Amino acid sequence: MCELAALRERRAALDLVAAEADRARAGSGRLVLLRGATGTGRTALLEAVAEQAATRGTRVLRARCSPEDTGVSFAAALRLLLPGAEFAGHAGRFPDGSDVLDDRTYAAQLWQTLCSFAADSPLLVAVDDVHFADELSRRWLVEAARRIDRLPLLLVATERSQYDIDPPSAGLAHTLSPTLVRTHTLAPLSPDGAAQMVRAVFGDASPDWVEDCVRAGGQSPLLLRALLDDLRAEERDGTLPASVPDTCAALYPGAYQAAVSWWLDSAGPATAGVARALAALDGDGMEDGHGPAELLARMAGVDAARVPGWLTAMTRLGLLRPDPQGRPGYAHPLLRDAVLSGWSSVRRQAAHRTAAETMQRRGDRAEAVARQLLRAPVVGLAWAVGALLDAAALALRDARTDDALVLLRRALDEPMPAARRATVLIELGSLEFAAARSSAGIPRLAEATRLPGAAQDRVRAAVALGTALARQGETRAAVDVLRGQDEHLTDHPDLARLLGTASALLSDHDRGIREEAYRWLSETAELSPEAVGPAGQALLVRYDATAGRTSADAAMRHTRALLAEPVDPLAEPFLLGTAAAVAQWADELDEAERLVRRGLAGQRPSLLHPMHLALLNVRADITGARGGYGELLADPRAGAGAGAEAGGAEGITGLPWWPGGSRSRPSGPANVHAHAVIALVETGRAQEAARLADAFDLGLTRDDSWELNRFLYARGVLRAACGDPAGALDDFLECGRRQTARDVVSPVVTPWRSAAAECRLALGEPQDALDLAGEELRLALVWNTPRPVGRALRVLGTATGGRRGLELADQAVRTLRDGAVATELIPALIAQGRQLVAAGERLRARDPLREAAERAERLGAVRLRALAEEALREGGSRRAATALTGREALTGSERRIAALAADGRTNAEIAELLHLARRTVETHLTSTYRKLGIRRRAELATALAERSAEAAEAAGTTGAADTTGAARPAGATGTAGGQGT
Repeated sequence: MCELAALRERRAALDLVAAEADRARAGSGRLVLLRGATGTGRTALLEAVAEQAATRGTRVLRARCSPEDTGVSFAAALRLLLPGAEFAGHAGRFPDGSDVLDDRTYAAQLWQTLCSFAADSPLLVAVDDVHFADELSRRWLVEAARRIDRLPLLLVATERSQYDIDPPSAGLAHTLSPTLVRTHTLAPLSPDGAAQMVRAVFGDASPDWVEDCVRAGGQSPLLLRALLDDLRAEERDGTLPASVPDTCAALYPGAYQAAVSWWLDSAGPATAGVARALAALDGDGMEDGHGPAELLARMAGVDAARVPGWLTAMTRLGLLRPDPQGRPGYAHPLLRDAVLSGWSSVRRQAAHRTAAETMQRRGDRAEAVARQLLRAPVVGLAWAVGALLDAAALALRDARTDDALVLLRRALDEPMPAARRATVLIELGSLEFAAARSSAGIPRLAEATRLPGAAQDRVRAAVALGTALARQGETRAAVDVLRGQDEHLTDHPDLARLLGTASALLSDHDRGIREEAYRWLSETAELSPEAVGPAGQALLVRYDATAGRTSADAAMRHTRALLAEPVDPLAEPFLLGTAAAVAQWADELDEAERLVRRGLAGQRPSLLHPMHLALLNVRADITGARGGYGELLADPRAGAGAGAEAGGAEGITGLPWWPGGSRSRPSGPANVHAHAVIALVETGRAQEAARLADAFDLGLTRDDSWELNRFLYARGVLRAACGDPAGALDDFLECGRRQTARDVVSPVVTPWRSAAAECRLALGEPQDALDLAGEELRLALVWNTPRPVGRALRVLGTATGGRRGLELADQAVRTLRDGAVATELIPALIAQGRQLVAAGERLRARDPLREAAERAERLGAVRLRALAEEALREGGSRRAATALTGREALTGSERRIAALAADGRTNAEIAELLHLARRTVETHLTSTYRKLGIRRRAELATALAERSAEAAEAAGTTGAADTTGAARPAGATGTAGGQGT
């Protein structure tokens, strides 16, 4: 059935032969030449012609020429006239066995023999693959074609006709008059014809499956028939194979691979070389305006002039199909694999190297050159290293970490100077560690520290290795690595200072080592401040702030003075990150954000550095202080945790470490997890928060870092919100115990006392609550910024109760209204409203409670809005707060992003400018469109202008619009920053 289907599109050829056969029977013979490319079905057609002639009473003489017979005189003619005879016994002899004198005489005798056959009955002489015939047989056949016009004899020959890289020799009919020969060229199968061949074997196949087969067969009857034979062998119990495979290894018994190999062998070594080079490139090197001809020719070592013609011919045959960019390629991956399989690995690698050299010389993109180098042997030249490293840098820019890893590993195979090797090892080790959060990259970093080179390079390597070890919980080893560099830095006091600063920062992961590091830092700075430098002095300011020994004003004055001093570029990230943390605690969020942005701009995220993660953590703390819960959940980089280091994911619930994710979760919680738990609680997703909190078994971790303490605080917030004050109290007290042991007592870091006091009240222990709240207020007044002071006043007022409690609540609201950060204002308003209700002033209570509900609505703080609504109902209010829309409903982040979008910036530009993920920008814009009641970006500028004008008019006529905190969305959980404490 398959053969019949293949012949359906050969009717024109069969009709031509039938007409010529009728003419031959009438005594007027002719040569019919059936030409076609390899695999177009010449042999099958000739067999059909012979069968057709036999059924009509015509005698058939057949011969199939072979390349092995080209050295035997008259081999093809003897196959026709003496079928089955051994050539050795007849070459050079007459058919009757007598000797001959020369080739011409022998040819004449063969002609007489042929004529005797034609005299008995009409005769069909069928010669297959005449292009393989020996030279004497070809001459004899040409001469016969000149003389059969008066004989009842039809000569039908098939001849390979294909555009190859090597120009073909002259064909059989080259010297014949057109009146003596009828030529028919076989076209490839049409898509419909090829589909009929498939359905003749697999009648129940789906259209997509049939189309896949047609593409893999390249519209060639030869290849398609072989593929169907293999697929039929794979058929089980009448069930179709699931799909057409992409590799020959999945096919059995291998008829398809054999057919492709035969097709290539028939084309000759030059054409086969180009075909395999095209398969190896797989689209590379054919962009940026460069054509493939030169590249393919160099890879195969052939003349480039004929390559474009070959590509055109193979495309018309259906074996090649251009991709959407117009680049030539094989019609199906299986066909490409079959072409490539015949190449030895040595030749293939050499071709890839040639391709890389050619592409590098003509200025192709680094990624394209590098893709060839990945499949080539070691080049040993500087340009190869440059191309691999440039491609790795581009991959990192596009967040393709896995691609960058492969490129950097390959770069290390090339010889390079020790300094450059150290740089590559640091970057590769950093990426390997971050990608798996394991010890994978540590050996690379250790090797980098041992390489000879400049002192700065050794320090960079040591800092990266120390960072990796500290994140693995090996703080002592991390500090020892840094101290071990001292002997190499006797002439570099600035670098020695840098290592001292880095040691102090990394010591945050271990309480005992932290105490040692800061004691040394403090004693050294007391004797000689310049010995620790501005970055070291900034760390001491931060330490005093967390220890409750300085005010925010004093800390900021000192920090700003240090920022004004000249600082070494290697030490600058330490100064900026530390200053940003202090500014965030001091409620100078805009200044902190500028410092973070400046610090991140000078960092390479792909290199392990303790301050990179610290800067990301400060940015997360800023977002939390502003109540940006949606931003924290939409962008893991805002949380600066394990997910961000590993390349991240689109959102918190989609991160690899989320339960059910693709990667195993980290051994201990990070700052991102604490922020995520609180954000989920505040947005009304307590069940998701509980799932995340339960993902960590804190009993199994030996972590002694501030991040674990932050997570304990966050889990306490979750438990309190879920009605478990006893469990929450345990978490808050454990957080406090661990923080106090680290000499971290200021509530600006983790306000555990206020949170514990609220739990004490819920458990009926008012005196303990008063003690905790009073101590919190005392410590908050040392730092003396509105956020911790207002929070402490609120909780102390709730614990005190009565008229004095209401006074404290009123004071808390006034304090928080005067502050630059209003995140604590919502719970303070709720507390004030409840105190007023308790004092019997229900009417007065409605204003603060409604304001609290409106602010919570703007913030997306579902839990706090529910608390405010509940307090309103308890106070007798029948009208709930109205959900806000319009410009006033936009959060600070939404306003910043909307303004940039209205100014014509793209999402990608906004993301880069604000150091956000693109999805974060999209999320905020979607929320903005909803609140403004618009659907398109083009309406944004008009909507913002109209809403602004309306707000100005309302403010001018009523004088009562209160927009306090509108640009800085309020929070309610005491999510003070905990960076490095």
